[in-house]
Amino acid sequence: MRHLPSLPAVRAFEAAARHENFTRAARELGLTQAGVSYQVKLLEDQLGTRLFDRFNKRVKLSAAGAKLARRLGVAFDAMADAFGDLANETDGTLTINSTQTVVTWLAPSLGRFQSAHPTIGLRTETSAALTDFAQDGADLALRIGRGPWPGLKCHLLFDLHCTPVCSPDFRDAHDLRAPHDLLDAQRLSPTDDWWTQWFVHAGVAQPHAPTSRGVHFDSQVAECRAALNGGGIAIFTPLFWQQELTSRRLIRLFPGLDCPVGGLWLVYPERFRNRPKIAAFRNWLLKQVAAMRDEVVDRP
Repeated sequence: MRHLPSLPAVRAFEAAARHENFTRAARELGLTQAGVSYQVKLLEDQLGTRLFDRFNKRVKLSAAGAKLARRLGVAFDAMADAFGDLANETDGTLTINSTQTVVTWLAPSLGRFQSAHPTIGLRTETSAALTDFAQDGADLALRIGRGPWPGLKCHLLFDLHCTPVCSPDFRDAHDLRAPHDLLDAQRLSPTDDWWTQWFVHAGVAQPHAPTSRGVHFDSQVAECRAALNGGGIAIFTPLFWQQELTSRRLIRLFPGLDCPVGGLWLVYPERFRNRPKIAAFRNWLLKQVAAMRDEVVDRP
């Protein structure tokens, strides 16, 4: 028999060590903060060593705690992988997490993947927050940002750029001829960080805040719809809106001034890399992207 300490105490310690915070560990485990503290103290008593240094309301891993946490992290990952492999045999559903914008862009292609892999079902989840693979249940994610991210296998799919976009009628009605004209124009989500980056990239100083508080959206999908209806100037990544731009229902106001904003990445935990359904989707998506690069460029 293996002689192990209390497994609930080990589980509480692993979560507390990962967060280095008893309250967040308690939230993850569905316990009280006092319950996590009790379990950690129980493990310390069983091992005869201090695992955390305590400072008023803060805790910090001791040298022994940090060493144990590293090895337990590997062990917990191995267990998660074992259960994940079993789930692959009994549940052929691939869960993809991304933003609403990226899922909307990807959705028309997913039927082709499912036709090529009929034993693998697909489920999409949309969220603006970065995926927490330890808790969210996603198999992989598509992220917009400046990767790579530690602990994840990261495949850069496209470099992305942001640019101001509106309907032709809106541009003509407001006589938008130069980048500084946008300072007092009706902008969608006017305090978005991308606006600040774009103005700097275009060489425009921002001496004042937007004259209108504007309408703030949580996705490019909503901004696109508002811009199509003449609601203002959106700032988004042209890659996701090729049809609207090709048809000239929307236009780039200043095609030569697209601002880099990172990339679109396929990401998943390193330990997931050999799971059959993930390997199948990764290989399919990378082939799709290679073909698209010859047709789609996220720059003028």
